[in-house]
Amino acid sequence: MDIKRSGSQPSAKRPATHFTLRQALSRRDFLANTALIAAALSVAPSCTSSDQRKEINNQNDKGLRVEANKMNTRKLGKLEVSEMGSGCMSISANYGLPADRNQGIQVIRTAYEKGVTFFDTAEVYGPHTSEELVGEALEPFRDQVVIASKFGFDIEAGGLNSQPEHIKKVVEESLKRLRTDRIDLYYQHRVDPKVPIEEVAGAIKYLIKEGKVLHFGLSEASAKTIRRAHAVQSVTAIQTEYSFMNRDPEQNGVLKACEELGIGFVPWGPVGMGYLTGKIDARTKFDPKTDLRSGFDRFSLENLAANMAVVDLLKRFAEKKNATPAQIALAWLLAQKPWIVPIPGTRNLDRLSENLGAIQVQMTSEDLREIEMAFSKITVHGGRMNEMQMQVVDQSV
Repeated sequence: MDIKRSGSQPSAKRPATHFTLRQALSRRDFLANTALIAAALSVAPSCTSSDQRKEINNQNDKGLRVEANKMNTRKLGKLEVSEMGSGCMSISANYGLPADRNQGIQVIRTAYEKGVTFFDTAEVYGPHTSEELVGEALEPFRDQVVIASKFGFDIEAGGLNSQPEHIKKVVEESLKRLRTDRIDLYYQHRVDPKVPIEEVAGAIKYLIKEGKVLHFGLSEASAKTIRRAHAVQSVTAIQTEYSFMNRDPEQNGVLKACEELGIGFVPWGPVGMGYLTGKIDARTKFDPKTDLRSGFDRFSLENLAANMAVVDLLKRFAEKKNATPAQIALAWLLAQKPWIVPIPGTRNLDRLSENLGAIQVQMTSEDLREIEMAFSKITVHGGRMNEMQMQVVDQSV
């Protein structure tokens, strides 16, 4: 897939950012401070190396389906990306202490080697360190990948800020951190109730005319807000939490709006923020200083135990498919709509191979009916995030 932009300038060396809410949510509550990650390993997504073949064989010996450079593409609006993307937040922020820089670079570049061309970050992750990491990792093959980042928080003053002048300021800073001359997909990270969405869309329209942004996205926006923004500037993608256990976008009209308007959908938390991997249980400890999940209702000791029925269902189905629970969760998402592109995140090479192996898991209509029928008998316990985080989720009707 050629993602080169005609007439694009050589990539400029530039850096990254993250967010802080002092009233609705604190930096510690929502996104823990993290450090950079980066290192060497320049590779191209073409042939399978001997080392990669050994890794695939090793993983297959463990009973895992492993992706072997057979990644197809999907369309988010008019933007073509790999059918599975890479969420880069957890490498350097919010899921414990940041990974080693070299490790982070290796994971991102290995994802590219395996066919991933869609990488997601934000100025508020770190803050700033995730964009810096992604920029360094992808610089050797910048024109072959799609980089998505986000704006919408005032990291210095705290709180939300989607004022047009602020957007024009922070995009320059993100471009520097990302070492590029354009951001392929630029999301409003959270809807700012103090700034009409039409003004935000107008600011992005201006940046698109300048060539600094190529596509407009919204994160955690309601169906009403999506329609208003789309009327001013075409929205390419919506990013919202969506997984086998969290079905909000099916019920609040967001998926329906995307389908009607031709907008792509990017689920964050596609494996339940790690819960659907089957590696987390009531004994798992989350550091309240570095792991945002520690304050989420769904990750309380009681709810971790109560929701194990969901994981058990995925495990039973995984045995039938010679797969893992995480792969079933991701394959289920891929089977929902052809314009849905999950972005699982990981800092672990084995988990990366496992996640990408989901593209080999075929979910037939009969499979989907069977798993849906079983899920309908299960009650999911606990809300998505804590009360402060939910205050900045747009739920306008």
